[in-house]
Amino acid sequence: MPFETIANDYGLIGKVAIVSGAGGPIGQGLDEGVTNGRATAILLARAGARVCVVGRTPELAQHTVDIIKNEGGEAFAQVADVTREADCRGVVEATMQRYGRLDCLDNNVGRSAPGDVTVMSLEEWRSMFALNVDSMMLMCKYAIPAMVASGDGGSIVNIGSLRSIRPLKSTVYTVTKGAVIALTSTLAVDHGAQGIAQTASFSAPCSLPTSTGISPRSAARCAPRPPSSSAKAPAGIRPSSPVFFFPTRRSSLPDRASASTAARP
Repeated sequence: MPFETIANDYGLIGKVAIVSGAGGPIGQGLDEGVTNGRATAILLARAGARVCVVGRTPELAQHTVDIIKNEGGEAFAQVADVTREADCRGVVEATMQRYGRLDCLDNNVGRSAPGDVTVMSLEEWRSMFALNVDSMMLMCKYAIPAMVASGDGGSIVNIGSLRSIRPLKSTVYTVTKGAVIALTSTLAVDHGAQGIAQTASFSAPCSLPTSTGISPRSAARCAPRPPSSSAKAPAGIRPSSPVFFFPTRRSSLPDRASASTAARP
């Protein structure tokens, strides 16, 4: 059963969400922890949403689905590499075929790599952009028309990072997460009139609960401390926990999604 307080607050009962990176990273054991994407998928399902769990590893994606279904939620696993356009198109098509609509997209895939421009290869640089930026563009490319066709608009959440404004020993990660800010604000300009809300979520380092019994209270305890006054976020954007909810109506997004801030034109 969904948590009643969450469902009442966010109006997600019956909505449909896609969460990329919801299975866990390559090499993670099924019971070793909860990644950002997995936690988001679980909490969305607890709030009443039906969730497409996207991951590269079938066992990891299915494990997230099993957690959701054991709690009485609805979800299915879709194996995909979101750096491939055909896979991104297939994720949206599978979701629409199964549920007949799409309301939310959480782009939760990304990784970091050490080094500055003097030591990083061009191949690694391009690989990071493919994963951290191109994947978001490709998922949005196919999710936005599906949201518009569903008739109620939708919400897209792109996972950013405080490293985009506070660089630290990973040039390419900082640059790609800066691109996420630009992508998110541009999507808001291009598709806000269609009722598609855009949100960039900034996260600091955070220890997520390692048990499957995640509650809103435990998620709140994971919220990172505010940054120092000497390192302020850009106007209109504030740091947030990587675990959050988002509604599907643009007009209510800033009030309801307290852990995120909509990027507005």
